[in-house]
Amino acid sequence: MTVRSSLRGRPAATSHAEIERAAFRLFAVHGFEATTLEMIAGELGVSSRTVARYYPSKNDIPWGRFGETLDAFAEHLRAMPETMPLWQIVHRAVLAFNDFPPAELPFLRERMRIILSTPALQAHSTLRYVEWRNVVAEFVAERRQVPVDDLSVQIVANVSLGAAISAYEAWLAHPEDALASLLDQAMSALREHLAPAPVTPDD
Repeated sequence: MTVRSSLRGRPAATSHAEIERAAFRLFAVHGFEATTLEMIAGELGVSSRTVARYYPSKNDIPWGRFGETLDAFAEHLRAMPETMPLWQIVHRAVLAFNDFPPAELPFLRERMRIILSTPALQAHSTLRYVEWRNVVAEFVAERRQVPVDDLSVQIVANVSLGAAISAYEAWLAHPEDALASLLDQAMSALREHLAPAPVTPDD
């Protein structure tokens, strides 16, 4: 087996995680906007072309392997019992999707801080939010047997995203609070939009 040498004489970065860790070290020192792919490559001792094979742009790095996480989110939705109320399925899937081991929470907090508070990332983040909402919308539309662009479906997708973002913003502002608890509180808003309307007896 051939081991590629780095510019500094050590093995080249071969994982998304290595690149993310190096990038976040530089973000902490120089700020997101002042950090370049070339600086990240230098931190790792590899070429910028190597970094670009993993992450085409610096804006992709805070989001990690987002496509794979969306696949996992869709799996969480499909894995919920079909007999469970729809609002509860989405609620529980979001909680399961955001269930992280305690050791990962400090890095997650820094990741979300950059995503939610960096002006230069907002346009890129909007594209990622659309992809996240689409996962919810496609699932809800399929369960309700209505088009994905149905207004009620889009409301659910947007409310779900807004609730999740609100929970993360609260977590960043109040690190003493548990993320899971904040998400649970925020996602309870879905019941209003997905639970069946109560039947009112005729007078």
